[in-house]
Amino acid sequence: MSRAALLLAVLAAPTLAATPVAQLRVPAGFAIDVFAQNVENARAMAFGDNGTLFVGSRERGRVYALRDHDRDGHVDAVKVIAKGLNMPVGVAFRDGALYVSAVDRILRFDDIEAHLEHPPQPVVVVADLPKETHHGWRYLAFGPDGKLYVPIGAPCNICAPQKQFATLTRMNADGSGREVVARGIRNTVGFDWQPGTGALWFTDNGRDWLGDDSPDCELNRVSTPGEHFGFPYCHAGSILDPEFGEGKQCADYTAPAAKLGAHVAPLGMHFYRGRQFPTDYRGNAFIALHGSWNRAQKNGYAVVRAQIADGKVTQVTPFVTGFLRGETTLGRPVDVIETDDGALLISDDYAGAIYRVRYVGEQGK
Repeated sequence: MSRAALLLAVLAAPTLAATPVAQLRVPAGFAIDVFAQNVENARAMAFGDNGTLFVGSRERGRVYALRDHDRDGHVDAVKVIAKGLNMPVGVAFRDGALYVSAVDRILRFDDIEAHLEHPPQPVVVVADLPKETHHGWRYLAFGPDGKLYVPIGAPCNICAPQKQFATLTRMNADGSGREVVARGIRNTVGFDWQPGTGALWFTDNGRDWLGDDSPDCELNRVSTPGEHFGFPYCHAGSILDPEFGEGKQCADYTAPAAKLGAHVAPLGMHFYRGRQFPTDYRGNAFIALHGSWNRAQKNGYAVVRAQIADGKVTQVTPFVTGFLRGETTLGRPVDVIETDDGALLISDDYAGAIYRVRYVGEQGK
């Protein structure tokens, strides 16, 4: 099968049907259920000030608004508040407004929670980002510094990109004052700031076609603004690229904080800040592994838990599994977000669902 045919096959999700929640497994003391269905191609998530969950998509070009009016842990209504956009994966909320990525543009929907029935026309905040769609879907998040963080992925599997690509940038909320935070990033579609330290951590997808088991995808930590994480010269901290690595040394670039496995496609990540989970889960990073698309045997398809101490990852363990049955795909986790009561929500763009993970005690009560 050709590479193009492989890609088309893996992107062909089923029609919206029953979710695989009955097959999903979580550690003892936790429970997982369906928070929302019929959120086709659900990708990144962001909460509004009044509890609305906004969800972006990639293939569908839609942005959704979800409400749990009776706060019973299950969505009562799914509304489409924007459609026809160019891969509006990223959503971020600030000062009553929803920010949405659309490849070369960032849009802003003002006072959106008061106008879910009749959404306003968006304000164009940025209109000059690269138009390339290869790794052109963008995660968005506001940092503790009030800046909007925007990744600009490499426009290729492997290449020597122009200066603006393969970076993580930040800007003011109006699009001004842009600066590069980190370089040498193939494609990050998830990042968060560690509680207590304020350090920025991000996932990065490793390159394809170096074999089934190479190179690892990465979890990274930014220590110095503008530092270089290796792409396209060095992968996973130790593998020189066969085409672009000549004359380079991996020691010249920042090594990953954790290697997550080859082709697992880590996307959204979230540091747990709540108090519902047991103490040893607090401050952990939860990472959605979307799963491989071109590996002989599928890999990823899980949410993992990274334990971190003194700026170092001490252990990475499975947290939610069961998105695969043998080689059959049941779901593909994308993003992780925390509710105000300390549960975790996980989006699944394959099943068009969002799951809720909560702690119920060791007896499952």
